Amino acid sequence: MLISLQLDSEIPLYEQLRNQIVIGIATGELAAQEKLPTVRQLAEDLGINTMTVNKAYSLLKQEGYIVIDRRHGAKVSPRIQDSQGPSPQLEEQLQLIIAQATIQGMDQSRFQTLCTQIFSKMTYRPTHI
Repeated sequence: MLISLQLDSEIPLYEQLRNQIVIGIATGELAAQEKLPTVRQLAEDLGINTMTVNKAYSLLKQEGYIVIDRRHGAKVSPRIQDSQGPSPQLEEQLQLIIAQATIQGMDQSRFQTLCTQIFSKMTYRPTHI
């Protein structure tokens, strides 16, 4: 999976990294139990501080997207917990995205079409635990 960070973005680097890994899982670029690069290796590859990668990995672990084992490193979680509906944070983020689209002049039909196009690229299907 190719990771590209925007150094001049207002979005913090650790958040950009986290987001790209989540998208990689959702699109199938990163498979369940796939080993991720070490913190040091990924930081070196991206030209960023190891603390930035560590923060992204910690967030991903906290959210249940990855598991971290001292002996085997970080891996994509074999089963990401399926909740009963969207989390309040997800609803809040989606509401903000819809608000931004509305302000930028996007109508509901175009927004739904765009969502459908993006959703069709997501191949991840949760394994219930």
